[in-house]
Amino acid sequence: MNGALVRAAIGVTFATGLIASAQTPATAVHASGDSVTSVDSKDSSLTVPFSVGERADYDVKFGALKVGSASTIVKGIEDVRGISAWHTVFEVKGGTFFYRVNDVFESWIDRASFSSLRFYQTQQEGSNERQKRYEIYPDRGMYTEMDKNPPRDHPGVKNPLDDGSFLFFVRTLPLEVGRTYVSDRYFRPEVNPIRIRVLRKETIEVPAGKFDCVVVQPVIKTKGIFSENGNAEVWLSDDSRHIVVQLKSQLSFGSINLYLKSYKPGS
Repeated sequence: MNGALVRAAIGVTFATGLIASAQTPATAVHASGDSVTSVDSKDSSLTVPFSVGERADYDVKFGALKVGSASTIVKGIEDVRGISAWHTVFEVKGGTFFYRVNDVFESWIDRASFSSLRFYQTQQEGSNERQKRYEIYPDRGMYTEMDKNPPRDHPGVKNPLDDGSFLFFVRTLPLEVGRTYVSDRYFRPEVNPIRIRVLRKETIEVPAGKFDCVVVQPVIKTKGIFSENGNAEVWLSDDSRHIVVQLKSQLSFGSINLYLKSYKPGS
């Protein structure tokens, strides 16, 4: 497997911040028709299904070949510009002897409004390293690229979400089969709207065990695995936690799959 393919097989799994083939499918309940629900307004009474210390670990496979591992962690509660924020981390590692990938994506999320305040990307792929640093200002409807010299301001959106925070936000939705959740909250307006179609319920088995799941299909304006012409599906546990259990995608060069290997709830 050459370097470009390794990068696609591992790095693309976080192209939108949503990570999650059914090995033991049971009876599935399918959607018979879509109802659309907007999820743009912030909810001050939002109950989050996670806490500090939560960790999920995944195997990343290209077809049947294991090419890496991934993890999501709720690292802590930190102060960002005087605001109490969740600090979450997503990390992907893998590759071959000749080409290694180590990507880290960090989000800081306002605990009161569940809006993004800060988003960092550190991507080490082969001999290349790239860093992106965003400061996000929900009250001003803008964000700043801090890695530019000088820093560069851009118009944003109300109640913004970045790649990582959007993953955690989806876990707070009721995820009713047959419903499509539509949002314009991604912090870069040109990517909106993001659609989350809830397709069916299904029972699957992964290395972490057997799970009753709800299956969703994210649809985003991107050329990645969640593009409008893509076939990616994400399995989340069909309970109040909505843990990301599995992801299946089909790309032109093969399939990218993530399987939950272990899960530890927060304190």
